[in-house]
Parts: sequence; structure tokens; C-alpha cells
Amino acid sequence: MKAQVICAGQAVLDCITRGREETPYKPNVYRADSIRLHTGGDAVNEAMALRSLGVEAAVVCGLGDDIPGRIIREELNRAGVDTERILPLSSDTPVANLMVAIDGSRMSVNSRATRLPGLTIPPEAVRGARVLSLASLFRPPLEDPDQIASLVRAAREDGAIICADTKLPLVSGMGLEGIRDILPLIDYIFPNEKEAEYYTGRSAFPDMARRLTDLGVGCAVIKAGPLGCYVRGQGEEYALPAVPVERVIDTTGAGDNFVAGFISGLLDGVSLRECAARGLRQAARAITRIGGA
Repeated sequence: MKAQVICAGQAVLDCITRGREETPYKPNVYRADSIRLHTGGDAVNEAMALRSLGVEAAVVCGLGDDIPGRIIREELNRAGVDTERILPLSSDTPVANLMVAIDGSRMSVNSRATRLPGLTIPPEAVRGARVLSLASLFRPPLEDPDQIASLVRAAREDGAIICADTKLPLVSGMGLEGIRDILPLIDYIFPNEKEAEYYTGRSAFPDMARRLTDLGVGCAVIKAGPLGCYVRGQGEEYALPAVPVERVIDTTGAGDNFVAGFISGLLDGVSLRECAARGLRQAARAITRIGGA
């Protein structure tokens, strides 16, 4: 079936270690509750979450001809995600080590493979869907202003809704000024609270959201983890609380799942408030299991 949503951005194989002991049980050996491999990366997480919600999704990312790349592709195919737009990497597929604490908080270790050297997404790869989600805005392969502009304009020519899920830059130092002329073409932007503060220079949610919409973005949705989200756009402005869960297992990919839930609402034509509520419900489901997809 034709994809309703194209998710463009990063693909990563996550090695998730949950509940590692504080001290080794014998010299240089630690035990953990679990160590598992999971597909990851913002574009992959979003596409997999959308498929779980019954949305036809395609992913545009780079994968190497290696074991991690083959695992990710196989899992995407198993989930029913359209993989025809995946691009070959001349380097290794990125692999991340994620250390997840018992309370669900996490830290990660990434390698230089996340720089995705030489990867450029052609504009035709993002055409033909109702929604284009720039799932890793300001991270490779979406850290070059010309690359971002070419994709946004191509999708807009097809009448697509443009969504952008931001990331903190790795080394480029890129910010909103670098794509100022493109911001009015972005319908929805989804920074988390740290990203919103970094990109806007503001510390309060209303000020962050106002700065983003003042720059031309149609609607700013700030993801705030346990505080829920803050929404400004379409003549509306409000905070919504997070959906309570009995136990947080792993927060990996919670933001990507929020975006997927939100986009499913856009496709169904529900209200802005209900789109955000769907995002919060999907994020709540995501944090009760290990892995972001």
C-alpha cells in the first residue's frame, strides 16, 4: 500500500542494558537485569510506532551492508514498514549502547558512525505521502540547511503536511537561524524541553513555544516527559499532563512514539488537543516496555 507517512532520519541498532549492578559481582564482570538488541533511531522508531497504530509508513534512512543493517531492515519488513526508500551507507550502520536504569532513565554511548558520512537524501525519496516527518532534524542526515530545504520543498509541492522532531546537534552547532526561511513551511515541530530551550534561548514553556511560532512554525508542541506536553498553534495554547503508568521500564523512543501518536491524529482529522492526547497515550505505552520501537 502507498505510505501515508514518510519518516526521514536516523536508523540505529540499540544494544540496551537494563539494570546493571553498581559494583561487579566478580572482577571486571557486572550483571544486569537484561541485555537486548532493538531497532532504534528516530525515523525507525516513528515508522514502527505508526505501523502499530495501523498507519502505512515508509522510512528514509541509511543502512550499511552489515549485520546491524540487515537486522534493522528485517525488523522493519516484519513490521510492515515500506523499506524501498532506504539508502546504502558507505560506512557502518550506527550501533548505540544504551544503559537504562531501573527507573527507566537512560544514558547512551554513540560512535562516529552516527555522522553518516556521505549520506544525502534525494528529494524524490520524500514525495508521495500525506505527511513527511523529519524525524531527526539537526542530526545527520538532516543537519545541512540545503538538504533540509530540498526535502521540505519537495514534500510541500506534493501537498504534504510537514512535521519536524528535533534533536540536539552532534557537532554542527546548527540552529533555527540556519533554516529560518524554511520554518514557515513546517506545520508542526516537536522539540523536547531541553531542545526547545537550546534552540529558542527561553526557559519557560510558553516562551519557548511563542518563539517557535513567531519564527513561522505552524504549531509548536514541546514534549516534557513526565510533565506531559505544551501546545501552541492554530489559535490554541495549553499544557496537557502526561498519562500515568504503573511502572516506567525504559524511556528510549518515548518522544518518537509521541510524534507517531500525534501524526495518527492528524491523519484521522481529529482536533489539535486530541492529536496531542494521542501522542501522550502512545508515549505512555512506549515507556512500559524496553526499546523505542
